[in-house]
Amino acid sequence: MKVLQLGKFYPIRGGVEKVMYDLMLGLSEAGVPCDMLCASTEDQPGETIHINPLARVFVMPTQISAAATKLAPSLITTLRRIAKNYDIIHVHHPDPMACLALYLAGYKGKVLLHWHSDILKQKLLLKVYAPLQSWLIKRADHIVGTTPKYVAESPFLRKVQHKTSYIPIGVEPLHPDPALVAQLQARYAGKKIVLSLGRLVAYKGYAHLIEAASNLPDDYHILIGGKGPLREELQALIVERNLQKKVSLLGYVADEEIPAYFAACHLFCLPSVLKTEAFAIVQIEAMSCGKPIVSTDIPESGVSWVNQDGVSGLVVPIADALQLARKIQEIGENPRLYEQLSAGAKARFASLFTRGHMVEVALTVYRQLLESKIK
Repeated sequence: MKVLQLGKFYPIRGGVEKVMYDLMLGLSEAGVPCDMLCASTEDQPGETIHINPLARVFVMPTQISAAATKLAPSLITTLRRIAKNYDIIHVHHPDPMACLALYLAGYKGKVLLHWHSDILKQKLLLKVYAPLQSWLIKRADHIVGTTPKYVAESPFLRKVQHKTSYIPIGVEPLHPDPALVAQLQARYAGKKIVLSLGRLVAYKGYAHLIEAASNLPDDYHILIGGKGPLREELQALIVERNLQKKVSLLGYVADEEIPAYFAACHLFCLPSVLKTEAFAIVQIEAMSCGKPIVSTDIPESGVSWVNQDGVSGLVVPIADALQLARKIQEIGENPRLYEQLSAGAKARFASLFTRGHMVEVALTVYRQLLESKIK
């Protein structure tokens, strides 16, 4: 079996490309040759990167960036040249460039379509891309999502439920630096730290989390890590509500520091409001550290499947600052509930969201595809 992960970008920044890269690593370490073909970003040069004897990343230079899409024409010619070397092409959606390359490649083998999310924000892109997207859905031998809820409720997949399943995203457990954890806990001594991480954009719902701070006791401190276009607006809201002592915008948090923030916090909060938040890898990173989660019940999203209400955390309606505050405090003031949810978070992570489990489920799907046991 030889597999090609197709789509998105290098270097690895977003969740989709992280899944691709981790699948490539996990499969190759399990003895399955697996390569990755993608477009460059951040001025990354076009190159072939040898990861290990069974894994390579083919990075194609981007010519144009538009509507969150990287146009890399050499991705088409490269795929036409190498496609015949693979038994399965595992294409990751949404990525119009990858879909176009597959359409023009003339590939006759098995295609697994990984439906990470619908195209929601780029309405013009979707209008132009719709015929190609329809072709991809029809061409795919099988379609997987990251949660059963998302694939079941996506309007684009309603007619193909007979050939859908899911592969939960998996990550390696985080390993925090004890010295940095102690430093953070000393900085916020006497406080129950509520952590949230992500880009400062509207769908993340951070304004509601900031509003929630108004209803929390003074021994809670909310830390929001990440950068984005809403930073000034959110900081103004903090000042307007006189919450400078209860809410801090951390800005960019380096990758090597993130595990320490998870370890130092009391619980993690995901206040997102739109199904643009399809899964939220930060939830399973928090679970790997045994942290209870307060998340939102986003219509048609898999977020509330990842964080199971009453098992790994608590789930509240979207855009409800008062409920966010109540559930944060419910966990924070009830040691027995805290321990129950902490243990539940660890157990749910171990059973569903490890990289090893993701690779194992993917391998099962691949084998069934090649044996024509699924459609």
